[in-house]
Amino acid sequence: MAKSDYINPNDEAFNAQLQTFQAGIGNYSAILGVTPAQIASQAADAAYFDYCLQCLALMSNGGQQWTAWKNLERDGGTPPASGAPVAPTFPPAVPAVAPGIEVRFRALVQLIKANDNYNAAIGQALGIEGPDHTGPDLTTIQPVIGATISGGHVLVKWGWGGNSAYLDMCELQVDRGDGNGYVLLAYDTTPNYNDTQPFPAAPVKWTYRGIYRVGDSRVGQWSLPVSVTAGG
Repeated sequence: MAKSDYINPNDEAFNAQLQTFQAGIGNYSAILGVTPAQIASQAADAAYFDYCLQCLALMSNGGQQWTAWKNLERDGGTPPASGAPVAPTFPPAVPAVAPGIEVRFRALVQLIKANDNYNAAIGQALGIEGPDHTGPDLTTIQPVIGATISGGHVLVKWGWGGNSAYLDMCELQVDRGDGNGYVLLAYDTTPNYNDTQPFPAAPVKWTYRGIYRVGDSRVGQWSLPVSVTAGG
C-alpha cells in the first residue's frame, strides 16, 4: 500500500513531528551523518514553531472572547461573572528563525533518507515515515462532539478522530432556543471550543452540532446533536 506524505498538513501534528524528530535525532546522528549544526538548527526551528502555535492559540481564543464582549457591550445582556476579557499571558519568548521551517525540515529528512544506514524503523522512531493508509471516506465521516458547562461557559468538545491529515476544520453550529434555529458558532481548527456567549438569566436549552470541512466545503455528515441547559 502506498504511503502518505510523511509531513502532516495539520499544524499541531506537524509540530508534534518536529518535536519527535528533535527528541530522537541524537540517537541516530552518528550513523546518519547528521552534524551538530544541523541538529541545533532543527531544534531551533522546532522550538520556534511550537512557540508560534502557543501564541496563535492564545490570540485566537482572546479574539473570540473579545468578539463576544464587543457584542455584549453593543447589544446588551448579562455580563459574565468573570467580567471583561483580560490580556493573555504569553509563553517565554523563543529566538526567531528564518521563514521556511518545513522547507528546511524536508531538506534535512531528504539527506537522512538518502543515507545508506537509514531504514524504515529509524524513520518511524523519528516520525518521518508516512502512514500506510488511503484516508477516510469523506462522504460518511462524522465528528463526535460533546458539550459541558465549565467556568460559566459551554465547552464544546470535538476531535479529528485520527483523520487530521485529511481535514481542515470543524464547523460548529448552535441553536440557542431563541427561534432562530442553528446558527454559525465557529470554524474551528483546534479541537475543543469555548463558547463565550454569556448565559441568559432564565434557563434555556442550547444545542450544538458539528461537521468537518475541507477547504471551503463541508464533508461527511453532521454530528449527532448535543444539548446543555444554560442560564438560570
